[in-house]
Amino acid sequence: MRVHAQKTINWLDILFEGRNKDYGAYLLRKTYTKRVVIALTTAGILTSGLILASVIKQRLKQTETFTNITIHDVTLSEINKPNEPPPPPPPVMKPPPMVKVATIAFTPPKVVKDEDVMKPPPDVKQITEARIDVKTEAGAKDLGIIAPPEPTRGTQVVAAPVAKKESSDEIFTKVEIEASFPGGPDGWARYVQRAVSGHIDEFSDADFGTCIVKFVVDKTGKVSNVEAITMKTSKLAEVAVNMIRKGPNWIPAQQNGSYVNAYRLQPVTLKNPDQQ
Repeated sequence: MRVHAQKTINWLDILFEGRNKDYGAYLLRKTYTKRVVIALTTAGILTSGLILASVIKQRLKQTETFTNITIHDVTLSEINKPNEPPPPPPPVMKPPPMVKVATIAFTPPKVVKDEDVMKPPPDVKQITEARIDVKTEAGAKDLGIIAPPEPTRGTQVVAAPVAKKESSDEIFTKVEIEASFPGGPDGWARYVQRAVSGHIDEFSDADFGTCIVKFVVDKTGKVSNVEAITMKTSKLAEVAVNMIRKGPNWIPAQQNGSYVNAYRLQPVTLKNPDQQ
């Protein structure tokens, strides 16, 4: 009977299986923890040194002597201004009086015999010096100047259009700026990689593909109504829904410069390493 010893494989080796490990990306990810520890240690030492220097400087200042400065209060007395009468209102400009222009009645043309004409039509001079109207009236000569319109009485205030109030509970399907994951596309890629790596042994061939998850991001960034609309029965859909539901708050969508409730469609893709 043969017993095969199971070798522990790091997730990094799984990720770079079949790839060039001598390339810089593998070495950088493998030494990532060590470099973070060195950076945090260096930052802690520098911070402790700054705090210590600040404490020493503060104690040295306490030993110095300072000269007392006496501040004298100054009382300001109010100056009595002479009672001056208010300025008179500006004079009201009255419009110039309207000049009545002579009018002449319009006579429709009609062909008749000379002996049947009761009243001759106006000549050319009369027409040029008067304004055509429905009746003839005496007045000043028409100089071709159009009289200004009569002033409109009222408040002269135009009411502003009533703005349409949008419901605060409305969920938008299309917005100007969609909701986004904190950290941008790079932060989303790192978050998906960590979530998928925890279930790498549970995936099968049926899980390779793209699962689209639909959910709502409210005005505060909270996520709700998470559901998979493709690959619903796959393990990838289960992992994708759980990682969005249990993940951090998103940056809410914007419409007309304000944060609003909006739907979000987020794809989650799992590629087959043998087909890369």
